[in-house]
Amino acid sequence: MAELEINGVSIQDDYSETFSGRLARILVTSVNRRWALEAAMETKGLGRSATSPPCEATLEREVGPDETPDGRPGFIIQMMDRKLEQLTQCLVLRIRKGAIPNPKTSVFDALPPELAEESIDIEGTIIQRFGDGYEEAVEAFGRKLYRVPKMDGAFHVERSFGVVGQAVTGGMFLILAESDEIALAAAEASLEAVSQIPLVVVKNAASGSKVGARNYRDMVATTNHHYCPLLAGDADSALPDSVRCVYEIIVSAPRLEEVREGMRVGIEAATSIDGVKQIHTANYGGKLGKGKIYLHGLFE
Repeated sequence: MAELEINGVSIQDDYSETFSGRLARILVTSVNRRWALEAAMETKGLGRSATSPPCEATLEREVGPDETPDGRPGFIIQMMDRKLEQLTQCLVLRIRKGAIPNPKTSVFDALPPELAEESIDIEGTIIQRFGDGYEEAVEAFGRKLYRVPKMDGAFHVERSFGVVGQAVTGGMFLILAESDEIALAAAEASLEAVSQIPLVVVKNAASGSKVGARNYRDMVATTNHHYCPLLAGDADSALPDSVRCVYEIIVSAPRLEEVREGMRVGIEAATSIDGVKQIHTANYGGKLGKGKIYLHGLFE
């Protein structure tokens, strides 16, 4: 394929390796923004990377009172894992440890019903049983919920959460920039642009991991030494001399077309920043996943 430039920045002719997994989308609300964010961040917990358990979990976006069932501020979290059993364990534990202890919280299913292929039922889990028999199955806010007594009132939680069976993650591109400041500005511009697309999650990963390892055994993922500026003198380095910082932008969504759109929009935003030298991606011979998203194909 012919050389491609976006906003004067060269785009590598290569593909990003994607994989599929189960995805749940939950909404955490509270009495005001402070406690909604606190509860959402604790519920999200340790989850930026998919390479080690527990499951991947990412804050998707903030929602206003006019968008929530209970008319209160909230935040949407996406959780993803390859296996339904592991996603179930993760979702239940995160809600129990993150949402329930915070003031005035509620948790709702935020997945559009038409996308749900499977479900997670919380009956009999530590969420329902936290009520010690005082919990009630109720219908409120137009939803089927459990109402669990707490010292500040009631915790409302959806009784069932929809799950996408074949969500897509791993849509990825690398921003190669001439300085730390420029790379971060480009990553932030990319995040802002992609976050405007409904149902899409985008992350900036400074670790830039690769599948496996060159020097250690039994490692699922290790630093992507090809793109570490500190290792620019290494024979495996893929960095031109002018690059001093690299950030990895990862896009996930329920459907492939949303991931592709997020990558395209993210690349356009990143390349609008002066000092971005190139856009690359990475793949691992099918070890990460079987899907392929060619960077040049995003702009055909």
